[in-house]
Amino acid sequence: MEVTVAEDIEGVAALLHEAAQTHHIVYRIVDGKDPDWASWYAEWLITLSELPQLLARKPVRSELISMLVTLDREFNDRKVAEAWERFYAGRLLETFGAVPA
Repeated sequence: MEVTVAEDIEGVAALLHEAAQTHHIVYRIVDGKDPDWASWYAEWLITLSELPQLLARKPVRSELISMLVTLDREFNDRKVAEAWERFYAGRLLETFGAVPA
């Protein structure tokens, strides 16, 4: 069974959504506010999720932090209509590649 690009995007988007929910729980005392959120997300995504298995190349933590910050800025500046998780997932897959089916 061949995995489609849409399925790859949905898989990564689901992990990003899970990271967001988990981050909000961890930082509930400050209503999810965390100025260093990208560092937390990167660490969680690389070490506590399946993200490295969904990408052709495992991201270096600092590279993923930088990319998350850039994606956040682009998403908000461009006022993208799709869900942020799908937008980020597409760009992450463009950069790191999908695992071949």
